[in-house]
Amino acid sequence: MELPLDYATLRLIWWALLGVLLIGFALTDGFDLGVCALLPFVARTDEERRMVINTVGPTWEGNQVWFILGGGAIFAAWPFVYAVSFSGFYLAMFLVLAALILRPVAFKYRSKRPSKAWRETWDWALFVGGFVPALVFGVAVGNVLLGAPFRLDSDLRSFYEGTLLGLFTPFSLVCGLLSVAMLVLHGAAWIGVKAELGPVQARARAFGTVAALAALVLFAAGGAFVAWSGMGYAVTGALDVGGASNPLRTTVEAQAGAWLTNYSLYPWMMSAPVLGFAGAILALIGLTTRWSPLALTGSSISAVGIISTVGLSMFPFILPSSIDPQSSLTVWNASSSHVTLFIMLGVTIVFLPIVLAYTAWVYKVLWGRTSTADLKTNPDLY
Repeated sequence: MELPLDYATLRLIWWALLGVLLIGFALTDGFDLGVCALLPFVARTDEERRMVINTVGPTWEGNQVWFILGGGAIFAAWPFVYAVSFSGFYLAMFLVLAALILRPVAFKYRSKRPSKAWRETWDWALFVGGFVPALVFGVAVGNVLLGAPFRLDSDLRSFYEGTLLGLFTPFSLVCGLLSVAMLVLHGAAWIGVKAELGPVQARARAFGTVAALAALVLFAAGGAFVAWSGMGYAVTGALDVGGASNPLRTTVEAQAGAWLTNYSLYPWMMSAPVLGFAGAILALIGLTTRWSPLALTGSSISAVGIISTVGLSMFPFILPSSIDPQSSLTVWNASSSHVTLFIMLGVTIVFLPIVLAYTAWVYKVLWGRTSTADLKTNPDLY
């Protein structure tokens, strides 16, 4: 059966869709993580903390859909990537999931007792549920850029030879801190548009300003490290973009400066890092001028730019191997079959607009600032 779209085009579309899902997660659940990480610092009284919690209370569960969609897309469209990353990074994934499990429990249990110690304990649980995933996600991206320590045997079985502590290298920690700064900035901007005017907003602006400056410095430091260290991988043999998926048929070598090659081949890709820097600067301007919508717009643009920079720098790689470059997974050698990608694209064309429309409708209905006065009159608030 001849399909309307060729195999190479479908692979490229699914690579782009994976990026869209990751960006969607960063833009929605990202501010949830940022708000939770800021909670113990921007809110001091119980009423202030309840108000901050309820800035994300109505939407945080729905925002996690993007996380599930991202994992599902990797499983369905890139089975090799799913098998290697979810098994090799198992302990890191467990750490993220354990932290994320704390979040719904804390939301539900925090106000069940009036005890100050009880509520403060759950407030710090929310902090862990926001800070740890943000850090580990960034560390994971850093390790993807460095290359993961895995190899494939002749039967395409994967063997991961790394450890949990081995993930935390200087470069990956820079990426992790950049992720934290990016999401804390996003969370601070969200508090600016959702919380009532007052001391909480002022503290959020102060922390957001620091986060914006940190994001600018860390993003520049990460780029400088990539350029200085000469990290990168390149396909050196013949490339069959429409061939059957088999990573061992692709000749890959570690090549100094390869992560910067795409910018010289495709100058338009420079728009990604430009957006990363420009968005953070816009957010900084919005925070310092107390223009909350500009701050949120800027933090969103910055997140899009930073995440896109990683994907465009690595293309066509998705997960390179640091110990056996020949086993590296690319857009062209690690996907599902032609028919599978086509069927899933049809399903996505139908259901993704529904998800987007429903999300937009929910945000429209639930839009508006949360105030401490609402806590006394609205029984549905946390």
